[in-house]
Amino acid sequence: MIEDDPQARGRAAEHAAVRHLESHGLRLLVRNYRCRLGEIDVIARDGVTTVFVEVRYRRSERYGGALESIDGRKRGRIVRAAQHYLQRRSDRQDPACRFDVVLVSGNMKTPRIDWIANAFQA
Repeated sequence: MIEDDPQARGRAAEHAAVRHLESHGLRLLVRNYRCRLGEIDVIARDGVTTVFVEVRYRRSERYGGALESIDGRKRGRIVRAAQHYLQRRSDRQDPACRFDVVLVSGNMKTPRIDWIANAFQA
């Protein structure tokens, strides 16, 4: 059952986030990009903009909200992983980029999704 398995909840939250982003016109490029510098949950395109998305799930906000859990250290790892991703691209252009956060909360059958575009700057 998803509610009892943290990894399954994380995958379900990412899936819900991708569906939400796609329903708003973004095009999925990569899920779970990993390198030695960090990880990015979702990389998508919004027109000509490359969007690096951190997905956070919280069943409740009893121990703090999902947004507060993305501290400076975590943001730094996301930015470094994004730089790594951009350096490895074959076209080597400097695309417009932004860092978004998708907060997923509540029951995974009917999750609440809050999308924060430009949640932080590099």
